Amino acid sequence: MDHHTRSEPEQLQPEQLQSAPGTEQTARARMTRRRWVAAVSVGSTLLAAAGFAASQVIKSPAQAAADTKPPAADVLTAPVERRVLKETVVLRGTVAAGQSVTVAPVASGGEGAAEPVVTKLPVNAGDTIRAGQLLLEVSGRPVFVLKGELPVYRDLKPGAKGDDVAQLQNALRNLGHGTGNDPSGTFRAGTKSALQAFYAGLGYDPRPAVDDDGEAVKAAEQGVRSAERALEQAQSAADAAAPSPSGTPADGEDGTDTGGGGDSEARRAVEWAQEDLQTARQNLTDAQAAAGPMLPAGEVVFLPGFPARVDSVSGAVGARVTAGVMTVSAGRLVVRGYLQERQKGLVRAGQRVEILAERSGTTVPGKVRSVSETLDEGQEQDGTSEDGSDGERAPAATQGYPVVVEPDKPLDRALAGQEVRLTVEAGSTDGKALVVPVTAVSVGSDGKSAVTVVAADGTQRRVQVRAGTQGDGYVAVVPLGTGRLAPGALVVTGIRQAPGGGA
Repeated sequence: MDHHTRSEPEQLQPEQLQSAPGTEQTARARMTRRRWVAAVSVGSTLLAAAGFAASQVIKSPAQAAADTKPPAADVLTAPVERRVLKETVVLRGTVAAGQSVTVAPVASGGEGAAEPVVTKLPVNAGDTIRAGQLLLEVSGRPVFVLKGELPVYRDLKPGAKGDDVAQLQNALRNLGHGTGNDPSGTFRAGTKSALQAFYAGLGYDPRPAVDDDGEAVKAAEQGVRSAERALEQAQSAADAAAPSPSGTPADGEDGTDTGGGGDSEARRAVEWAQEDLQTARQNLTDAQAAAGPMLPAGEVVFLPGFPARVDSVSGAVGARVTAGVMTVSAGRLVVRGYLQERQKGLVRAGQRVEILAERSGTTVPGKVRSVSETLDEGQEQDGTSEDGSDGERAPAATQGYPVVVEPDKPLDRALAGQEVRLTVEAGSTDGKALVVPVTAVSVGSDGKSAVTVVAADGTQRRVQVRAGTQGDGYVAVVPLGTGRLAPGALVVTGIRQAPGGGA
């Protein structure tokens, strides 16, 4: 019986595919479709990954704004302390001798010389010098150093009076040359003798006070001799005109009586001759007093203390003296610095100072000796140091008010010319006090000062305070009213925000 049955597709063998028409093209088409499907699948996967990556980089405006929003603020705190607070001023200074003098002698040159010339230079820079020592020779004349506070400002000649004469007398006596019975401050015979002996010890003759080869004294002596002879003649004439022993006047050569008129005239002549002799003798005394050795201002340098030091020598033998030949210094080492305008009101004489030699690390206590009221003009002062200390670093040429600090004990001579750090104690609390950082104190709209205290649970409360001594970044405070403030309590000093928060 004929009937139709469904059977499975007939599998073609390879040899059959080769013989069946169109079968090879069909197989190739199927393989091509499979490849496209695989490529589309891989492409979809790559696109999905790229979209995910882009979603991590590209943000919406809302998302960007949310990401850049500042984080929540956090407060910075510091503990309240109880201690002695000192108000300090820090500046820099240079160690120098108490007095520094530039030796610029003004001396006349030798015969035929147009201007002074250095003819001898027995000292060098760095040498130690003593009182009475020869510093140099200018045109054959000495320049020496003596002990004294007053600077030389005039020639000292016999007959001079003043404090500078007393200073010279003391200097000569200290060197072993007595001034006799001369009153202090009066240049008389004893001082002349001492000065003559001092010059002789140096190997020089002193300059004469009256440069006339003694003619004034000679003339005065001749005047005395003439007055003495005149008096003798007048006295003889008076004796001849005097009454005879019998009580009658002597007769003239012609036998006539001369009377008493001649006797009166003779006595007047004697009186006049005596007055002339007295005047002549006074002139001789004055001439002799004015004569003798003198101390020219250009031949001496006074320094306050010894040993002294030669700081520098700029001249040389044979060089003409047109400026300073050398610089010498003496006295205890001190520190000289400059105060800025805002610092001047905080520093005054007598305040304690710590002197720090930074190279060696040693400290020496001292005190402010003087603060100048006059501004010392110079280049603008930097006002800050390398570590940020207010007004500490100053250039070589400075501008400010000069201040001199005197150490309690002598500084090492090796420090001369070096920079040191000065910390001036401008004020301190009376014993221990409550202190907080300066940044913890704020002023409200009512003009009152207060600090903000942070409790353990984060709550805050304001305490009104009265600010006092300030120093080293801290300020002493006293709580007012019912406010409570105890050591260890935390006070707000500022606000901290996370990095990138735009605070």
